[in-house]
Amino acid sequence: MVHIKRLNSADNNFDQMLRQLHNFENTMDESVETTVAQILANIKTRGNEALIEYTQQFDHVQANSITELELTKDDLHRSLSVLPEDQRQALEHAAERIKNYHQKQVAETWRYQEDDSTMLGQKVTPLDRVGLYVPGGKASYPSSVLMNALPAKVAGVKELIMVVPTPHGEKNDMVLAAAAISQIDRVFTIGGAQAVGALAFGTETIPQVDKIVGPGNAYVAAAKRRVFGIVGIDMVAGPSEILVICDGKTDPDWIAMDMFSQAEHDEMAQSILLSPDADFLDKVAQSIDRQIETMPRKMVIHASLENRGALIQVENLDEACAIANTISPEHLELSVDNPEHWVDKIKHAGAIFMGRHTCEALGDYCAGPNHVLPTARTARFSSPLGTYDFQKRSSLIQVSEEGAIKLGKIASVLAHGEGLHAHAHSAEYRFKN
Repeated sequence: MVHIKRLNSADNNFDQMLRQLHNFENTMDESVETTVAQILANIKTRGNEALIEYTQQFDHVQANSITELELTKDDLHRSLSVLPEDQRQALEHAAERIKNYHQKQVAETWRYQEDDSTMLGQKVTPLDRVGLYVPGGKASYPSSVLMNALPAKVAGVKELIMVVPTPHGEKNDMVLAAAAISQIDRVFTIGGAQAVGALAFGTETIPQVDKIVGPGNAYVAAAKRRVFGIVGIDMVAGPSEILVICDGKTDPDWIAMDMFSQAEHDEMAQSILLSPDADFLDKVAQSIDRQIETMPRKMVIHASLENRGALIQVENLDEACAIANTISPEHLELSVDNPEHWVDKIKHAGAIFMGRHTCEALGDYCAGPNHVLPTARTARFSSPLGTYDFQKRSSLIQVSEEGAIKLGKIASVLAHGEGLHAHAHSAEYRFKN
């Protein structure tokens, strides 16, 4: 039996219980931080030599040079060619949907002219080079390759470099096939904090990138935190989360399995159900106990649901939406009648899945929107990964002679007020003469 928490919003201590439930303190492990700092310093100073040593030490892969750790385009297409047809078609169909969605996010350069012929605008340009970290070995996350690589390609990134560890030389054909479909430019079979360092600082063989994206373990996350500022990063993500709002009319087995879909990630993943129907919550709890026995990862699911899961009875769906905004989940399912009405009440969520047939798993793989989403309440101020993360904006300013007089007088007053007299004189030269 799974002892998942049962809460009721009418209880006097509900607010306190809710805070304890959704608070996740992403504390830094000092031993991890120390190890990562040493690895990054070594990569920065010794480059390829250190990278080869760490690859031998951690991945047990022998190599005399980094070129031996680089896969060719033929290697990637060979992996694509050996895939079962259903897997190949699934990757290709998912890729097409992801590309179509992200093409609608592409920002464009714009400008406008004022009455005095002053021109103002914004120039949009793609990043030159992006690094993509992909977990490797027994882990198989081809969807992560598609979700991180395709928006970058749509944005116009000139070069995309993927790093993927291959412990004991174990390569995953689905991951490499996804790299072929995504038209990734270069792939190196390296991983860990050392791979992040190579991308951030550059080595004799691996060029420095402008931004690093993609998931990884605690060492990869710590390394991304440390190199931020030298390069950009997508985010440092916490455990996966799902919050389901249900009116009690959806099959309880569906909802239980939707909760499992996040719980199976790891023991700290979070699955929460909000419903005004107490009988429905009972049915979901019964379904959880029955269906968990059929799950290959039942021990992980069991630990996740007991650690951080909850079934919460609310007064009504309005209150459920208010609680959802407080939690600000990574994934939010609106398993209700007329989801269009309720979505207007949601302010904070990474992705919103509307309607009973829209399970979160579809968003993970093939719906089209990105599955790289803000976690741990960061949806209050951040957004899903998108094409815009691989584009940057430059302001355009071209001031006419008439505009220099008008704007110069304003700038002069403000600059003198701030005590920055060179600023003031620079503007005054344009209109005093």
